[in-house]
Amino acid sequence: TYIEYLLSTPRNYTCTHLAEHLSAVSHDQVNRFLRRSSFAPSQLRELVMPLLTDSPDAFLLLDDSVQDKRYSRFIEVAKRQYSGNEHGLVTGICLVNLVHSSGQAGDFLPLDYRVYAPELDGVTKNEHFRAMFAQVLA
Repeated sequence: TYIEYLLSTPRNYTCTHLAEHLSAVSHDQVNRFLRRSSFAPSQLRELVMPLLTDSPDAFLLLDDSVQDKRYSRFIEVAKRQYSGNEHGLVTGICLVNLVHSSGQAGDFLPLDYRVYAPELDGVTKNEHFRAMFAQVLA
């Protein structure tokens, strides 16, 4: 599935890259599939939970990141906000993420994500983080 591809690909997450690794699947087919599909955090969690390695060094990481969308004018959740990557304001989509690590270098698996859009849902980043943490512990 597409989520498994994202989990197993360290850097290049493009439709073209995925299509290059699937016989009889084109970039356009991948693009159309993604436009028609929607993936919930619970689907991601279901795939990742069996892969987790618990250890005394394991930890959960909460983070936010801004996906730069400076050239897009029609994405409702894209707004001007600070990006640490750019060290300034960009138009982008803010994602809050919950990631698990066993403590080994390079071992990071996403458990949950939320779009931060307080003007649409009234939820703060802190509230998103608490809800994600509670969901993983449930």
